[in-house]
This record gives sequence, structure tokens and C-alpha cells, in this order.
Amino acid sequence: MEVKVLGSKLVKPAYNAGAAPAPSTEYIPLSIFDKVTFNMQMAIIYAFAAPAPSTAAIENGLATVLAQYRAFAGQLGEAPDGTPSFILNDRGARLVEATVDAVLIDMAPAKPTPELLKLHPDLEAEHEEVVLLQLTRFRCGSLAVGFTSNHVVADGHATSNFLIAWGRATRGLPIGLPPVHHHKDLFKPRSSPRVEHDHRNREYYLPSPTDVVGHHGDAADNIVIHKAHFSKDFIAGLRAKASEGRGRPFSRFETILAHLWRTMTRARDLSPEETTKIRLSVDGRHRLGQPAEYFGNMVLWAFPRSTVGDLLNRPLKHAAQVIHDEVAKVDGAYFQSFVDFASSGAAEKEGLARSAVCKDAQCPDVEVDSWLTFPFYELDFGTGSPSYFMPAYFPTEGMLFLVPSNFGDGSVDAFVPLFQENLQAFKECCYSME
Repeated sequence: MEVKVLGSKLVKPAYNAGAAPAPSTEYIPLSIFDKVTFNMQMAIIYAFAAPAPSTAAIENGLATVLAQYRAFAGQLGEAPDGTPSFILNDRGARLVEATVDAVLIDMAPAKPTPELLKLHPDLEAEHEEVVLLQLTRFRCGSLAVGFTSNHVVADGHATSNFLIAWGRATRGLPIGLPPVHHHKDLFKPRSSPRVEHDHRNREYYLPSPTDVVGHHGDAADNIVIHKAHFSKDFIAGLRAKASEGRGRPFSRFETILAHLWRTMTRARDLSPEETTKIRLSVDGRHRLGQPAEYFGNMVLWAFPRSTVGDLLNRPLKHAAQVIHDEVAKVDGAYFQSFVDFASSGAAEKEGLARSAVCKDAQCPDVEVDSWLTFPFYELDFGTGSPSYFMPAYFPTEGMLFLVPSNFGDGSVDAFVPLFQENLQAFKECCYSME
């Protein structure tokens, strides 16, 4: 796929003429949750069938919504006193326009591949902007929207709020309730702090000189991203099997993740004594009594774990119950315990680092990003919902993405990065309910 870049510009916030003057530069300190999240680009792809919305309409809507979501028009840096902060300086979001001499239906990938990276601005380059956007138009009149944002600035919940507001602004509609930003009086420790959980070995870890983190070498060359489509009927059968004899059935998410955890573990051919665990995010907004409009990160993680032998030899219900129980433990009290620990200065004093780091491979573990409850398909620039939506190419073995399928019928697409040598074994057991 040959993508021709036509131009690049910064889209700055557009403030109402005649209203109050544009705000001056502000500094919002990173919250304790921003500091422990993944320092990575969150990249997604939307496709809109012809007739696609105009570039001018999309750009005007973006300028309008950035006036409310100033963090996405700012930069990451430091306040004058050296505090790590979001700098609300209205630098703008980077917008790239491009064309492809092809028909979208011929190019639309069934799964993420390196080709998808051409639908984004160069993600390997250094960018000062928090948001990078590429509008790629196809010969057929269709449009691909490559959206990238820095995860330190906003989690998936906050980003989906922004995207919906952007669509509404493009259509000339009120964007809804404005975002609520972090401030110094949020996430205060209790007057008598109580650290009741082992945060040193969950959200943090003590690094050693021999640790290898990040992406290294050519490991990505041995990874393929497989797309597994689970129909509504298959999911219903899976839930019935997992929930047999249980008063309240497991959720769709718990069931699918339990199934994929077992399937990936079987495909990896691990020894029965080995331990495997999942890292899955838990939203803290309602657990800490914060509004859904909070813009930033408010996520911690649950870590279900099992021996390989137990996971594979016991029924699906066992895996689903382990997941359910671990998520339940990350409740309001857990979040407050984290607030007490993170506010104490112990992590800095002891030289702890955030445990949320990008790796080439998770094996024997699994990490999951579930977008099943985010309204990503509600992004509408005036010509209707997208024809499809998917994560961009991110070749980290064991890092799953769960997305509602574009059929809109309750089915789910799972994007599963695997080592090449494990792919066939995964395919053979992916649709088995055993």
C-alpha cells in the first residue's frame, strides 16, 4: 500500500469569538495514576465508507473540541517548579492528510499488519504533540482515520469521551458535559494512611541492572496478530458452559477472557507447574466516586493467576472465577490503599518503577485491553458510524485487544498477537468449548 502524504499541520483549539479571551498556559500536574500507567502511544484505526466526511468539517470539529479538551492540544513536560505536568499551551494536534490510489474494500485488513502503520503519522519519530491524526482518502471516496494519543495523558475511557465529543462538534451539536481534569486536591491520602495491599509488587517493582524492558531486536518479526471472531451464539454457549450451576452468569468479558487465557496457554505448550497471570485494567472512576467525565488516567490492574496445570485441567468455570474474584478485589478500598501508598513518597524513596512497561512478549502471561464497553463505534462526523474500527499494529506477544465487532450484533473480535510457531495450535483450539 503506497500512501502519498499531501501535507501536515497543527490544529489549534478554536475559542468562541467575542467570548472570554483564550486561556493562558496552565500546568496540570500528573496524577498518581498517570505516573503508573503505560508510557506508550494508543493507536486506533477508523474506516468510513463513501461518502466520507470532508477534511474541513473534521478539522473544524477538532478545533472546537480541543478548546474543551486542552490536554489533547498541549504537551507533556514540566511546570516551572519542575513538577511533571500536562502543559496546556494550545500547541495543537498534528493533522496529516494523505491519499491512496486504491479501493478501501481491497485494502481493508482482516487483522492488524505492519501496513496499518502507514495510516498513521510516523509513530517511531519524535513528536511534541500529544495527539497525532492522519486522514487517508481512498480512490473510492472512503476515508481511514488513524488516531494516536499518548496514554499518559488519557486512558481508554477518557479517550472514548473525547472521540464522541469530536464527532458531535463536527456535526454542530453540543459536545455534552465538559471534561473534568486532575487538580491538587484530588486523590488525597487518608488522615491516617492505611496501605493494605502489596503495591510495591503490583503497580510498582524494584528494577535491577539486568532488567530488559521495552522493544528490542527483531522479536516482532516472529509475531503475527491473529483475529478471532466470536459470534453472539458462540459467546452465549461459552457463557452457559462457564456459568453452569452458578446463580449469576459470568459476564461476556469474563467468559471470553477466560477462554482466551486457556487457549493461549494451551497453544504455548507450557509446563503444568508454570504460573501464568493476566494483567487487566480496572476503572477507578465509580470506585473513587469520580465522574465519568474525568479526563486522564484512573486505572489500576487486577492480576488473576493460575498454574498451567490448573488452568488447563480444570473447567472453564475455574478460569472465569479466578478472573472474577481478582477483579472484585480491586474495589474502592484497594484504590484508596493505592492512593495512600503512592502519596507517601515510598516509591520514590525506594527507587521503585512502574510495572506497566511495554515488552516484546508477555509469555507465559497475558495482558488484555478490553474496549467492549467503550462507545468507539459511536464516532460520527455526519455521515454515519464507521464501517469498521480496530487497534493499529502492535506486535507484543500475549497483548490481547477485545473489540465489539462491526456487525453490531453482540459478537466480539479478539486481536491476539502470537509467536508464529504457536499460531496453528491456537487456531485448532480457539473455537473449542472444551
